[in-house]
Amino acid sequence: MTARDDEEYRALRATIRQRGTARVCIFVAGIAAWAGLAVGTAAVTSAPVATLLPLLVLAAAFEAVFSLHVGVERIGRYLQVFHETADSGWEHAAMTFGRPAGAAASDPLFVVLFLLATIFNAAPMAIARPVPVELVFVGGAHALFALRLVVARIVAGRQRAIDLARFHQIKSG
Repeated sequence: MTARDDEEYRALRATIRQRGTARVCIFVAGIAAWAGLAVGTAAVTSAPVATLLPLLVLAAAFEAVFSLHVGVERIGRYLQVFHETADSGWEHAAMTFGRPAGAAASDPLFVVLFLLATIFNAAPMAIARPVPVELVFVGGAHALFALRLVVARIVAGRQRAIDLARFHQIKSG
């Protein structure tokens, strides 16, 4: 490994570390901002459309978390292909290790918590007894965000293999 390769490896591992920390901080700050807006809008107005502003903040927090996660995974696959040998290194070991049966599991996208927040966000709308057009528009926005969460989780689950194959393709020419 050349000095330049070593420097690139160290910089990219630092990027992974920083983005991983940022992802958690953005999640916590996003949930806090959403909660404040949700309580504030529920206290000020009972109009179902008022739930859209907190939903927007919730969606923005999720998209930031998702973007950081995708970037970190992509950097990891790059390191695996361009900086590790065929059978050794952190990225290879992490992929081989996988998730053993019975082991603790975490959700790097916080999908379950975002889904719970989406349900809580829609609750004031349901209490306000919306007219059909409000139910379709506001309820539809909540349903679309919930769908986005589920689709993002599925896509993220496939990302490693896709990125790994693409980087191998790039490396081979």
